[in-house]
Amino acid sequence: MTFDINVILAQLPAILSGAGVTLLLWIAGTIGGAAVGFLVAVGRRYGGRIIDWPLGLAVEVLRGTPFLIQIFLLYYGGPFIGLALDPIPAGLLGLTIYGAAYFSEIFRAGFAAIPKGHIEAAECVGLSQGQIVRRILLPEMTMLVLPPAINMAVILMKETAILSIITVPELTLTVSAIGSQQYAFVESLFLLAVFYWVLVEVTDKLGRYAEHRLSRYRFSPT
Repeated sequence: MTFDINVILAQLPAILSGAGVTLLLWIAGTIGGAAVGFLVAVGRRYGGRIIDWPLGLAVEVLRGTPFLIQIFLLYYGGPFIGLALDPIPAGLLGLTIYGAAYFSEIFRAGFAAIPKGHIEAAECVGLSQGQIVRRILLPEMTMLVLPPAINMAVILMKETAILSIITVPELTLTVSAIGSQQYAFVESLFLLAVFYWVLVEVTDKLGRYAEHRLSRYRFSPT
């Protein structure tokens, strides 16, 4: 038995297609999760107990259950409640909901870290709650939440591999199928590992660059 990566690379068009689906789901799921998570964090902060309690319960359930189980329930259990989705939409929705639970906690922590004096000063000059969020909380919070948000984006990127279990044609499913057909299991797993490692490294470098660019807006919590 010899290690021959060319057996896998011979199917390059299919591999590139799978990589494209992976990137699309990851980017769209991360953006969607961050957007929904931000709305959840704002709702829990300003919506009162009647909104905070159900949103908090939903967040705890999502954070307390594996993504594998969540995507199974969404895809295979959805039709029982009238939610029948194709694999790609189901995968995107699952990533978005899963990511939103974690992003909401990241944003909540960012809100809590902003000095109360900044908010009180904004209230004194007559800014509304919406203006305070847009002009005070969001800009100051961005620098605080960037590192954990980048880490969460990396986690979501690796979670895309789980979507293969609901037949989403992403890279894991594509390369695994090629490896099974060609009896090249080690080569296929090696290629997957390299792909995700490179993507993690690129994401980390971009995150560090963004953090450096935004460092001028850093404020002292004291």
